[in-house]
Amino acid sequence: MGSSKTWPVQDAKARFSEMLVACEREGAQIVTKRGAATAALVPIEEWRRLSARAAPSLKDLLLSDEARIDELAPPRERLRHRRPPKF
Repeated sequence: MGSSKTWPVQDAKARFSEMLVACEREGAQIVTKRGAATAALVPIEEWRRLSARAAPSLKDLLLSDEARIDELAPPRERLRHRRPPKF
């Protein structure tokens, strides 16, 4: 695999098929907006590998020594208590 090529967003939009072929052949392709890297097009196998490493599997969670309750449930919003109406 070669090094990542940089594509200004206008070129990425206009030449997406070419960028996709370059991604398949050379690896990740970086998209820039106003000169700053903002996105990357990566081969699907690399995406799957990175995604698998980013989140623990259920097996990893169950076998872990640490409690990971925060990763299992979405954060709860704080409830507001309403005052009863005055009559």
